Amino acid sequence: MLGNRSRDTAPELRVRRAVHAMGLRYRVAVRPVPTLRRTADLVFSRARVAVFIDGCYWHGCPEHYIEPARNVDYWRPKIARNRERDAETTAALTSAGWRVLRFWSHEDPHDVAGRIAAAVRTAPSEPGS
Repeated sequence: MLGNRSRDTAPELRVRRAVHAMGLRYRVAVRPVPTLRRTADLVFSRARVAVFIDGCYWHGCPEHYIEPARNVDYWRPKIARNRERDAETTAALTSAGWRVLRFWSHEDPHDVAGRIAAAVRTAPSEPGS
C-alpha cells in the first residue's frame, strides 16, 4: 500500500487543473482545521470550503467498488472504517463552519470543477478577512 498516493492522484490533478482554469486559487493537501488530523485535497480558506476527491476503491464507491476476492476479512472492515472516517470528517468540518464537498474519482472533472466554483463563489467570506 506504500505505492498508493495520498495526494496528486490523477483524478485530483484533473480537477485541480479545471478549477485553476476557472481562475480559482486553493491550497493543496492541508488541514482545514489545524486541530483535526484530516487533510482535504483542495482547501479554499476564505470561503471555508474543503474538497475531497474520494477514490472508488479506497472509499467504497457504490457504483464501482468491487470487493476483493482475497483477504476479505481484512478489506471489508478496512473500507468500512474508511467510510466511517469520511463521515466523521465531514461532520467535524461542518460543525466547525466549513462546507465539505465530496466527489468520486470517476466523476467528470469539469463538472466537479463547476460545482466547486459555484460553492466557492457563493460562500460568505471568512469573518475578519
